[in-house]
Amino acid sequence: MFKTLDELGSGNRVLVRLDLNSPVEDGIVKDNRRFARHARTVRELVEDGHRVVVMAHQGRPGRDSFVSLDQHADLLAEYVETPVGFVDDIHGDVAIDAIRSLDAGEVLLLENVRMCDDELPEKPAAEHADSEFVQSLAPEFDCYVNDAYSAAHRSHASLVGFPLVLPAYAGRVMEAEYEANTSIASREFDGQVTMVLGGAKATDVIDVMSALDEAIDHYLLGGIVGELFLRAAGYDVGYDVGGTELYDHQWEDNEDRIRELLAERGDRITLPVDLAYENDDDERAEMPVTDDIEKDFPLLDVGSTTVERYGDVIEDSAAVFVKGALGVFEDERFSTGTVGVLETIATTDCFSVIGGGDTSRAIELYGLDEEYFSHVSIAGGAYVRALTGQSLPGVDALTRSCERVESGVDQ
Repeated sequence: MFKTLDELGSGNRVLVRLDLNSPVEDGIVKDNRRFARHARTVRELVEDGHRVVVMAHQGRPGRDSFVSLDQHADLLAEYVETPVGFVDDIHGDVAIDAIRSLDAGEVLLLENVRMCDDELPEKPAAEHADSEFVQSLAPEFDCYVNDAYSAAHRSHASLVGFPLVLPAYAGRVMEAEYEANTSIASREFDGQVTMVLGGAKATDVIDVMSALDEAIDHYLLGGIVGELFLRAAGYDVGYDVGGTELYDHQWEDNEDRIRELLAERGDRITLPVDLAYENDDDERAEMPVTDDIEKDFPLLDVGSTTVERYGDVIEDSAAVFVKGALGVFEDERFSTGTVGVLETIATTDCFSVIGGGDTSRAIELYGLDEEYFSHVSIAGGAYVRALTGQSLPGVDALTRSCERVESGVDQ
């Protein structure tokens, strides 16, 4: 397994990778829970007298969200409660000079690592370790800390290259996310395990269901995947209407697997019994899922009876895992499914992991207290890969670094 901050000591020159990727509106970077989460790791490094240099990314080239990290420095400083310097360079002379001028307990944020040509290509860790980016920065540090679990499914230079040339450690976010998101496979629960699945990416959900097999006692479905399963069960829903392009291509890609899952695990899969839509008065309305149901307009949430039934299952569960929203919760009229299920989980004495960026955002949007959940993940793709048992390059790199140190191989 990987090493953590508990084994780091004090007074080092530390290069730390965070995931500060945030919404950007009209050029303004918006605050989100990632700053608060990562601040714990940075604050701990500061308190232990390390010289702290932060790498992070924002957006992708060609997108409006691909901007400088100068605003991120101020946002991070608010949560760390110490000044965070910024340099508009990544591994050139300007960055190196700024790094060398740091004193113990000071923090510096480098420019958006995705502005470096060496960062984005998906390459083996060994190739990234030999890049100019890694080779020019690594000599300035004693160790590397990866706290960017939500980006750990990427094989990018800042995530997998440095652990091959520096002693590497997991930050507190990385440590907590890994433990919670792998708990389906690593923990035993005294009672039934339930998974709530929804969202727009039905293929991801189906991958999760296929991978987990006997680990889950009950699947509670909503969102697009819920409609697709209803379609497979013979109900006239689960296809695109009104110009949407979310259902038909995912049905074509997954029809066989959906039918197989229903045939093999139908007794463990619970589907919505009613669905919500916007009526002619722009208000929420609900209709039961019956043999004569017809989809003539978008269906935007599961219905109230479905929420009650799902709540009964959750209350009898020892563990509940959530991936994806059950409706368009951003519109308060259609938040009943997502928020209702989250509220039930919050008041149930169970181990709970809320995963996926959208679902965790609902907690914040509707004022739910994170303390009522065992873990609220800020990861999306990495959460899915963990649930499906796939390796995460960023985590693998930390593990290999630990193995190299223990075997006595020079970094």
